[in-house]
Parts: sequence; C-alpha cells; structure tokens
Amino acid sequence: MAETRSYNSPLREEKARETREAILGALYRLMSAAGAPDEISMDAIASEAGVQRRTVFRHFPTKDDLLTAFWPWLNALMGASIAPKDAKEIIKGPLEAFPRFDAHEAAIRASLHSRTGRDMRAGMVAGRRRHFARALAPRLADLPPVDARKIEALAHLLYSASAWEVLKDYGGLTGARAGEAASWALETILAAVAAGSVPRT
Repeated sequence: MAETRSYNSPLREEKARETREAILGALYRLMSAAGAPDEISMDAIASEAGVQRRTVFRHFPTKDDLLTAFWPWLNALMGASIAPKDAKEIIKGPLEAFPRFDAHEAAIRASLHSRTGRDMRAGMVAGRRRHFARALAPRLADLPPVDARKIEALAHLLYSASAWEVLKDYGGLTGARAGEAASWALETILAAVAAGSVPRT
C-alpha cells in the first residue's frame, strides 16, 4: 500500500498568513473609523479585507474566534507585552505601552467603549490574570492571599488601556507622561510591599 504524504506548500502557507493579516487589519481599520464598532459585521470585515465572506469564516469560524485573535494581534502591532514574565516587566509596561496606545488611539478607545471591544478583551482576562499572578508571585509571597489579590488587581488597573485613557482624559497627560505616572505608581506599591508597609486585611 502506497504511503500517503501530506504536503504543505510554503506558498499556500504564506498566502494563508497574508489573508489572516488582511482580515485582522480590516477589523482594526473598522474599529478605528468613526461609527458603531458594535455593528461591525463579518460581511463588512470581508469587504474591507478584500476577501469573500467564506474566506473570513475559513480563518475564523466565529466572530468570537476573530475577536480572540485580534487583541493579541493589536498588542503585537503596538509592541506591547500581554504576558509579563516578572514584576520588572509589569512596572515598565505602562512606560512602554502607553505612548504606543497614543498611536492607535481610535482602536484602543473603540475596544474600551464598545461591546465588540469588551467581548474581545474579556476573552483575554483569564490568561492575563495567570500571567500577572505568576509575575508578581515572588514579590507577594509573604502577603495573605486576599492582600496579594488586591495588589494584583492594582497592577492590572495601572497597566491597562483604561488607566491610559483616564490619565489622558482626566489628568491631561500625554501617553508618555501617563506611562511614567502609572509605572511610578506600580513601583511605589511594590516597594511598599517589600518594606512591609502595605495595610493588612
């Protein structure tokens, strides 16, 4: 019996990668445009990407699949880490990410203030929590679990697009200055933990 071989054409793989990028880029442009992000349809994404609707579904079987892929893609586009390896990366995260948020402001704001964006980010929450918990664990090991969770929650807040937006809109800061403020706050909180001066529950 003849052996059946599977053959993956490098050209086919490259074409598939390009099509996937085109679809994600189309969603980015649609989220960046003025309008109603919640009403972005798969048809609109296909049209913007210049592909058939069935092509979108071949790469992303459901809209949830597309949204789940989009947030890591956008973070990669901005060069922002969504998986910090240690506390130092969390502290410097806003310093690096917030100025980049400025360059993608419309899409970031759309992700904050639309059901589409909230759904997209909600798919990342569990993984983000695991990464932050592991990164902060050595610094929080001596705290009661309830206090450690409070510090983790503050780290999530300060290293987030929500913090970037509030510091810009209410504080009147640029992305760069907002990043400096958030990074300083994170460093101050973790220094207080190290000094044993965090209020205990």
